[in-house]
Order: sequence, then structure tokens, then C-alpha cells
Amino acid sequence: MGRPSKSKNQKKERAAAVQHAQQEFGTVPHSFVFHRGRVGKNVRQLIADMRKVMEPYTARALKVRKNNSLKDFVAVAGPLGVTHFLVFSKSSSSINFKLFRLPGGPTLTFKVMQYSLIKDVVSSLKRHRMHEQQFTHHPLLVLSNFGLQQIQVKLMASMFQNMFPSINVHRVNLNSIKRCLLISYNTETQLLDFRHYSVKVVPVGVSKSLKKLLQEKFPNMSRLEDISELLVKDINLSESEAEQDGTHNVLELPQAYAGRGNMKEQQSAVRLTEIGPRMTLQLIKVEEGLAQGNVLYHSFIHKMEAEVKEILARKEAKLQLKAERRQKQEANVERKRQQREAHRERSLAGIRRKRQQDGDSDAEDPGAPEQQDAAEQSEESDAEYYRQEVGEEPDKDLFPDRTKRKRSSSRAAPLRKRRRHSRPEHPNTPSPHPTAPGKQRQGNLAPRDSRHRGRARQGAAGRKPHRRTERPAREGAGPSSGRAASRPKGRGNLLTKGKMIFRRPGRAKKGKR
Repeated sequence: MGRPSKSKNQKKERAAAVQHAQQEFGTVPHSFVFHRGRVGKNVRQLIADMRKVMEPYTARALKVRKNNSLKDFVAVAGPLGVTHFLVFSKSSSSINFKLFRLPGGPTLTFKVMQYSLIKDVVSSLKRHRMHEQQFTHHPLLVLSNFGLQQIQVKLMASMFQNMFPSINVHRVNLNSIKRCLLISYNTETQLLDFRHYSVKVVPVGVSKSLKKLLQEKFPNMSRLEDISELLVKDINLSESEAEQDGTHNVLELPQAYAGRGNMKEQQSAVRLTEIGPRMTLQLIKVEEGLAQGNVLYHSFIHKMEAEVKEILARKEAKLQLKAERRQKQEANVERKRQQREAHRERSLAGIRRKRQQDGDSDAEDPGAPEQQDAAEQSEESDAEYYRQEVGEEPDKDLFPDRTKRKRSSSRAAPLRKRRRHSRPEHPNTPSPHPTAPGKQRQGNLAPRDSRHRGRARQGAAGRKPHRRTERPAREGAGPSSGRAASRPKGRGNLLTKGKMIFRRPGRAKKGKR
């Protein structure tokens, strides 16, 4: 059978509970724990241990790159609701720990005098008590010796308190308190002791053997004749289990606590087991803002009131100068924008005025394409002349520049050689090149042989004539005999017979008959 369907009231209650949990999660403080600069392997492990302390309201798997700056973390912290930064850095002489309060500061800078990792603390204990369920709730913060009237002590206490959610002692659930964070201030050495403990509650007034039974850890009873001997005598118990309980840790529980025998209004003992990490910190300085404001306190540098006032006045003048420069820059930007707009309006007004005076046909459209240059116009006229005279469309190779990209008139096109492919001539096909009158007179002086005309065209086109096999000139030939000697073999030579000139078929021209 399937699960029964939820009623409307159950759905409403579930939705209200989810909304309440989201609102509660958004109101509690959150934190980022990361490092800046180069740090060693041990400091990286210390950062991981500090993330365990700050759970569950911290970024457990935060990835940091070398090119990430503090501004990147600040930009991300706003949408995620992050309120504190715990930043570790390492120098050549010490390890520094900075505590930032977002978004406006202040910033506390500590020097890490000593530290121990979780693995170091756990390895030193005979029996450690640490499991994952302890980190599902935030630790209970305990501050010791922070009641002094010094401004830096009050500021430290306020910063540490705001790092964790507040607790209402009348409504708190005792089962949610699994860990304890102790921060103690030593007034003589001015050092802070950072300790992290696991909380365990056990009933008192019960013999150790009975505690074993309650905890489901049965001792060895092979030497006993009766179970009553186990309750009367404390045998086969390890010495490490003999813990001293007294008035300092025994109390009456207001609620039932997790564990066998921890009942309401019964005496129970609270035991703390250190789980690490452990740090000894020294406050170096307190700054306004995010590490860039006025120094409110410095443990090594002390200044007189006159020096502080002078520094403040100098900083105020610097800020005022910066504000004036910004205003001047904004005014210049606005002035230039107005100048561009006015120039544009004047230009458009002049164009409209010119159109009204000269008429729309003579006016020049600003968005029209540029006119063709003289070379393109001459090529167009040549192509049109060829169409009128021949009656056919010119070949692509005849006017190759027409298909090229149009160039701007301001930039002259480079001169290039025209390459034309030789085509077999036909007596009925006119010459593709219209000849000017001056060139026609020069052509009449040349031999009337088609080969000479083809050679003349090759020379005019700038191409190198092909190497041909020469034949010896005949004796008594005319002036053209030297030229005829260079004719290629098998290309229709002139055969003279009397006064008639015979040519090969396809080469006949007007002559004497």
C-alpha cells in the first residue's frame, strides 16, 4: 500500500515550517574562513579545523584562488548573508589572524602565538569523543574575564558574541548543545586562550558498574558467580574511567537530555572533552572599516592626542581633496557630453538648412554611400561602349577591377598588372579591345600577319613572349622576312606564287586576286 495522502492542514504546516526555517537560517550570522597569500600545509589544516568550529553556518568547501582579492569576497558576501570573515595569513616571522565584521567593520588583528590542530589534540587523549552529529548545531560560546572597561576588551567580546547565534536560556533545547567554545582573556599577559570542547552529560549517584549496563557496555563477568557481585564490587573497570565529579559540574537537568539515565529534574554531570583546535592569540590592533580605516587601538604603537588629531586632520583633507576631484571630473564629463550634443544639433540644423536652400535633389544625404571614383566610372564607360559596339557582355577577365572591393576615395589603389588569357581567334569574331584612332595608325605600320598582331598584344599586356623555334630567313625576302623567320613551326606560313598570296584555311584576308 502507498503512503496516505497529506491533508491540507499538514501541507500548510509543512510549508510554514520550511519558511520559518529559511527565515531563521537567514537571520543568524554566517562566516567565511580563508587565507590570504602563501601559507603552509599546517596553516591550511588549521583553516579546515576552524571551519569545523564555525559549522554549520560557514562555507565548508570554500575555494580560494590566487587572483581573488578581498573585494571579491565582499561582493559575494552580501547576497549570501555572510557577516564575518576569518582570514589567516603568514609572514616570515609569525602567523596572523584577522577578524572582519561586514559590511562596515571593525577589523581585529591577532597574532597567533601558539596553535594545535584537531589531530594533535585527539592523539593526546586516551578516549576522544567526536562525531558528525556534534557539528549539526552551532557551539555554545563561553567568554571568560571579558568584564573589563577597556575599549579593546569590550570590542573583542562584542565581536565574538556576534559570530554565533544568540541563545534564549528559557527556550533553548538542551539536545542542540553538543559543543562548547571557550575564549578566556588573561589580564596579565593580555593573551586569549581559544579552546573547543565536546559536551557530554552523564547521570550521577549510580555505580560505575550500573553505568556500564546503562551504556550497553557489559564488563567481563566470567569470574563472577552472581550478578549481584557486579553491583556490589567495582571490578574489571579501567582506571581511565574513574572520573571525578563534584559540585563544579553536577547540576539538575531542566529537560531530558539525550543518553540513558539523563532524566528531567535528576542530578547529572556535565563533562567536557577537548576536541581542538587550540590557539593562543594576542591582539595587535583594532581598525575601523575593512582593514583600511582609522586605528582605534594598537598594542605596540601609542600616540598622543595631538598626533592623533593631526593624523585625522590630514586624512580629512585628503578625503576632501578626493571628493573635489571627483566632482570636478564629473562636471568635466557632463560638460563634454553637452558640447557633443550641441555640436550634433548644429550639424543637423546646417544639413537641414542646406537642403532647404539647394533642394532635396542637390542635397547630400549623410547616410548615403560614397561616390565611385573616376577609375570606376571610366571602367563602367568602357564596359558600356563594348556592349554597344559588339552587342555582347564583356568577359570577366576583360574588366577585372569591376569585381573588386570598392575602395575609399581618400586612399589610392595600388597599380597591378592585368593578366589576360590568350583565346583562339576566329575570323568572324571581332577584336575584344576597342582600339583608339592613334593606336590604329600605329597598327597599320605593323605586318598584317595575325601572329605579329598577337605578339604586339602580348607586348602591350606586359607579358613575356614565349620562346619559339626560329627558322632561317629566305634569301631575297622583303623587309618582313626577318620577322617571318621567327614564326613558329606549323603555323600557316605565307606561300607566294606569282602575284597571288595563298593562306591556309581560316587565315584568309583581303588581298590581290
